[in-house]
Amino acid sequence: MSKRTRSNSRFDSGPVLVVVAHPDDETLGAGGTIARHVDDGRDVFAISLTDGVSSRGRQKASRKQIRERQRAAEQAASILGFRWFHTGELPDNGLDGVPLLEIIREVERARFRLKPTLVYTHFPYDLNVDHRLVCQAVLTAFRPQPGESCIEIRACEVPSSTDYGSAISPTPFTPTISVSIDKTWERKLKALKAYEAEMRPYPHTRSFEALEALARTRGTAVGLPMAEAFHLLRKVEL
Repeated sequence: MSKRTRSNSRFDSGPVLVVVAHPDDETLGAGGTIARHVDDGRDVFAISLTDGVSSRGRQKASRKQIRERQRAAEQAASILGFRWFHTGELPDNGLDGVPLLEIIREVERARFRLKPTLVYTHFPYDLNVDHRLVCQAVLTAFRPQPGESCIEIRACEVPSSTDYGSAISPTPFTPTISVSIDKTWERKLKALKAYEAEMRPYPHTRSFEALEALARTRGTAVGLPMAEAFHLLRKVEL
C-alpha cells in the first residue's frame, strides 16, 4: 500500500469535527453533509461556543428558552447522527468581548480529545461577529504543525450571515467544494424543523423554502440535484 493510499484512508475514516458559534449553525450550513459522513461510517462531533439565545431581547433569555434550544440541538444531533462534544457557555453574540485565547482553548479541548482529520467551521467574513471569531479560533487551534491530525478545514455557508456579509467581505463566499445531499436532504429538513423557532417565513434567506432553493442552486451549479457548498480554508496533502 502506498503512502498516499494510507494517508487518504486515514482522512476518509478519521473523526469529523464541526465547530460553530450557535446551535443550529451546524444544521444550516452542513446538515446534509454531516448525515453523509455518518452514513459513510465516520464519527461526527460538534461543538457550539454559545447557547445561541442568551443575547436576545431587552432582557437575558430565560432558562426555559435556553433549555428549549438545547433540546432542539440534541434532537437535530439525533436526526443527523452526530454527537455534541460540548456546547459552550460563552456569551451569545458577544464573543468580541471575550479574549480570543479563551475561545481558542474551547476549540483545543475538542482538538486534543478527538484528533479530527476534517473540520468544518464558519466562513471568515460572515456578518455575525461570533462566526468570524470562531473561524479565527479554529484556524489558530488547528494551525499547521508536525503531527497535526487535521488535514482539511472547510468553511460552511450559513444563510443570513454568510450571504449578508458579502457587502463587507474582501473575499465573497466562493464554493470550492460541493457535496451532494439529495439523499440526505430530508434528514436535514427534519433537523431544521427541530430548530423551527430559528427559522423565518419565506422569502427570508433562513426559511425552509429558501434553504431548499439554495441546495438546488448549489447542486445545479455542479450538475447535481442538491448540494451543500463549502469554501476550502486549508488542505494538506500527505
